Amino acid sequence: MPTVTPFSLLGCRALITGASSGLGAEFARQLAPKASALWLVARRVELLQGLREELQATHPSLMIEVLVCDLCDPRARRELVEGLRQRACSINVLINNAGMGDYGSVATAQWSKLEAMMQLNMLAVVELSHGLMPLLEAHAPARILQVGSLAGSMPLPEFALYAASKGFVQQFSEALAIECCARGVGVTCLCPGPTATEFSRQAKREQGADTDRRGHGLLRQPPARVVALALEGMRRADPCVHPGLAVWLLSRVCRLLPVSLLRAVLRWRYQSH
Repeated sequence: MPTVTPFSLLGCRALITGASSGLGAEFARQLAPKASALWLVARRVELLQGLREELQATHPSLMIEVLVCDLCDPRARRELVEGLRQRACSINVLINNAGMGDYGSVATAQWSKLEAMMQLNMLAVVELSHGLMPLLEAHAPARILQVGSLAGSMPLPEFALYAASKGFVQQFSEALAIECCARGVGVTCLCPGPTATEFSRQAKREQGADTDRRGHGLLRQPPARVVALALEGMRRADPCVHPGLAVWLLSRVCRLLPVSLLRAVLRWRYQSH
C-alpha cells in the first residue's frame, strides 16, 4: 500500500490563504523561521504588508510575496492560480485557511453573504487544490493543509451553511488524501474548535445575536497551539487534526452517536438558547 513521502518544514515554500489575520497570520509566523519562501494571500493589502514587514524584520533572508486576492471572486481566483502556474512557483505547501461564517438562520440571511461563504469555504478550497496540484507534484514531497472546523462534524442550527461547508472540506480532504498518497502529496484537514481570532466578530451580523457559546470554554484552544498542532499533523500527513483533547473527544462522539440522538441533542440546545 503506498505511503506518503516524509516531509520536513525546513526550507519549505508555502502559500497561505487568509494570511492577513487570525490563524493565517499565525501560520505565517510559525513557518517563517523554517520556510525559505512564503506567498501570503488575502484581500486586505495593508495587513498583508504589515505582516511581511514584521516577518522580514526577524527573517531578512525569507522570500515573502504578498498576493492581494478576493477568493470569493471566481475570476480573481482563476487569475491567482493561472499567475502562479505561469511563473512555475516552487510551492510545496498549500494552506487553504481562508474562510468565513454567518451567525443566524438561513431564512434571515443575506443571500450575498451565503453565496460568498460557499465561494470561499468550498469552491476556493477545491479550485486552489486542483489548480496548484501540478506545482505541488512537481516539487514533491509536498503538503496540503485544509482548514475545516469541529462544526463540520454536526448540523448546527443558526450556523447551518458554515457547518455544512466545513463538513464538505473534511470529506473532500479525506478523499483527496487517498488520491494523492502515491503522488508524494500529503493532505491534512485541521478541525479546530473555538479559538481567539476575529472570526466571531466577522460572522456576527449587524444588529444580530451572537452565537451560542455554552461549552466553548472546554473546547477553546489558543491560536498558537492550534497552528503548532496543525503543522505537526501536516508534516506527518495525518488525515485529520482535532487540536485539544476535548475537541477530539467531541468529534468522536458526533461520529458515534446515532443520528436521531444527535438531532435530538442539537434541537434541545437550539430551543433552550
